[in-house]
Amino acid sequence: MFVRGTSIHQKWSPQLYESNARFVGDLATGAVELLNPRPGERIIDIGCGDGYLTEKIASTGALMTGVDYSPELVAVARARGLDVRVGNAEEMDFFQDFDGAFSNAAMHWMPRADAVVKNVEKALKPGGRFVGEFAGARNAYHIRQAVHEALTRRGFDAAEIDPWYLPKVEEYRAVLEEGGFVVSHIELFDRPVVIDYPVRDWIRTFGSPYLTVLEEEARDPLLDEVTRQLAPRLLRNDGRWTIDYTRLRFRAEKA
Repeated sequence: MFVRGTSIHQKWSPQLYESNARFVGDLATGAVELLNPRPGERIIDIGCGDGYLTEKIASTGALMTGVDYSPELVAVARARGLDVRVGNAEEMDFFQDFDGAFSNAAMHWMPRADAVVKNVEKALKPGGRFVGEFAGARNAYHIRQAVHEALTRRGFDAAEIDPWYLPKVEEYRAVLEEGGFVVSHIELFDRPVVIDYPVRDWIRTFGSPYLTVLEEEARDPLLDEVTRQLAPRLLRNDGRWTIDYTRLRFRAEKA
C-alpha cells in the first residue's frame, strides 16, 4: 500500500526542471511582492529547488537560506553560490533564526502541512512573516482526473498514489492559525499556463509518482491514453497545451 506523499516521492531532474519548469519561478512575482524582502533580512526559502528564485530574492539584499529535499537540485543551487541545504521542511529544526519565510510552488509536495507550519513558526523571530504560494484545490484538475482514471483501469488506487496536498482556503487558513500565525492575506485563484511542450512531458516533469508505479514499458501507453483524453479540453488550436493551474497564495505573521 502506498502512503500518500511518503512512499512515492517526486523525482527531479535538473535538466527537465530547467527546460520544463522555469516558468514556475517566473510566475512568482506576486508572491515575492507580498514577501517584500528588504536588505539585511534573513529569509528562508522552503522548497527552493535549483535556487533560481532564491537568487532573485537575494538580489534585493536579503540574506537567503534555502532548504530542499532534492540533492540534485540543491547541487545546482549551491553552484549559484547560495546557502542551500538538503532537508525536509516537515522535519527542519531552526529556532528564531529568520525574519521571514518564503515558499513558492513547493508546499503541495508536503502532505504534513501542520508540521511544516509549526517548523516555520519556530524558525521565525517574533513578528516574522510567512509568505507562500502553492497549488490549491482543483489544481491541474483535468490532468489529475485523466491520470487517475487511467491508473484505476490498470488496477491501482490512484488516490493513494496522488502526490499532492491541495487545500481549500479555509482549510489552510486553519492550519496557519493552529500553527501560531495571524493570517493577513489568503486567496485561491486560477492560473492557466500555456506550455510549449507536450502534456505528456508535463506529467513526466511534475507527476513522476504517477509513473513510477508502472513498469517502464507501461508508461508510454498510459501517457498516450491520457493525452488523447485531454486533447479536446486542453490542446489549443496552435498545438500548445494549457495546464489548468490553481494557486493558493498567503501571508501570515507569527503571533
